[in-house]
Amino acid sequence: MASIEMSGVRKEFGATVALADLHLTVRAGELVCLLGPSGCGKTTALRLLAGFERPDAGRILVDGGDVTAVPPRRRGFGMVFQEYSLFPTMTARANIEFGLRVRRAGARERAATVDRLLEVTRLEPHADKYPHQMSGGQKQRVALARAIATQPRLLLLDEPLSALDAQVREHLRDEIRRLQQEVGVTTVLVTHDQHEAMAIADRVAVLRDGVVEQVDAPRTLYARPATPFVAEFVGTTNRLPARVDGGRWHVLGTPVEVVGPDPTGTDAPRTAVAVVRPEQVGVSRAVVAGAVGGTVVGMSFLGALTRVTLELPVEGRVVADLLGEAADALAVGAAVSVSVRPGAGAVVLR
Repeated sequence: MASIEMSGVRKEFGATVALADLHLTVRAGELVCLLGPSGCGKTTALRLLAGFERPDAGRILVDGGDVTAVPPRRRGFGMVFQEYSLFPTMTARANIEFGLRVRRAGARERAATVDRLLEVTRLEPHADKYPHQMSGGQKQRVALARAIATQPRLLLLDEPLSALDAQVREHLRDEIRRLQQEVGVTTVLVTHDQHEAMAIADRVAVLRDGVVEQVDAPRTLYARPATPFVAEFVGTTNRLPARVDGGRWHVLGTPVEVVGPDPTGTDAPRTAVAVVRPEQVGVSRAVVAGAVGGTVVGMSFLGALTRVTLELPVEGRVVADLLGEAADALAVGAAVSVSVRPGAGAVVLR
C-alpha cells in the first residue's frame, strides 16, 4: 500500500488552467474519490498521477518519493478506464494474465494469481469467454482484475462505471469497494456521480476550477460542508433567507445550528442565505408556532421517502423529503406549516 501527496500542482493546456493549485493527500490503503463538475480538473489530476501528463508546477510524491518526472511504465500503478480496453482476441483469463506475462512471472504464480482474482471478482464462470461474449459489467470486472493482478502500488480508476446502466453500475460500485478492501490497494477514483462517490469512498475530494474545495469523509462532507459550493454540489439543497434574532440564526422561523458567520460578532451580517437539505425541512398540517405557512404543490414517491414540493409566500419553492407516514397526511393543494426540524443538523450560511 502506498500513500500519495500532490502539493501545489498546476497544469495548463494553452490558455486553459486545468489545475490551479492542487493539494491532495491520500493515505495508504484509502479509497479517495475525486468529485466535481465537468472541467473541474479531476481527470487531469488522475492523468498526472498516472504519469500521462507532466505538471507545470508542484510535486507528486508516492510513499515520500518524488514521481513527478517518472514515466508511467516505471510507476507501477494499475489503471482502469471507462472503455475497458480489453484485448479482443484474448479470453478473460488471458486478459487478466497479460501483465503477469509481461513481467515474466512463472506459470505457477500466474495461474494462482489469476484463479484468485477470478474468484474474488466472481468471474469464474466467464473465464474462457472473449470480450464480445461478456456483458459490460463482466468486462469491467476483467479490467479491474487485470489492473490488480500485478499488485500495483496504486489503483487509478477513471470513471469506470459511467458506460453502464444504473442497476449494473450500482452492483459493480459495491464490487469495486469490496475488491479494493480485500486487496488493500490504495485507490483514487474519478467520478462525476456524487452518489457513487459517497457510497464507496473513505474520503471524497470535491474539486472546483482546478482546486480542492474540501476533502472529508462522505458523512462529514454532506453534514458539514466547508463552503456553499460543496453544500450545493453534494446532495439536494434549498437556498433560504436567514436572519439573526436574539443572538441566533433563524431559518423558516426556526433557530438553527450553522456553519458560517457568528451572529454574536460585532460585524456579523444580520441577514444571509442558508443552504438547507430537504430532509432538514419539517412539514405539518397543524399550525406550528413560528413556522412559515405554505402550500403543497407537488409530491413524488421515491420509495422510502416522498419528495414534497412546497410554495412559500416569501421563500418561493422549497423541497422536503419526508418518510412515508409523514407524507401520507399530505396532498397537493394542502395548506401546511414549514420549518427546519429541531436537531436536523447544520446549515451553511453565506
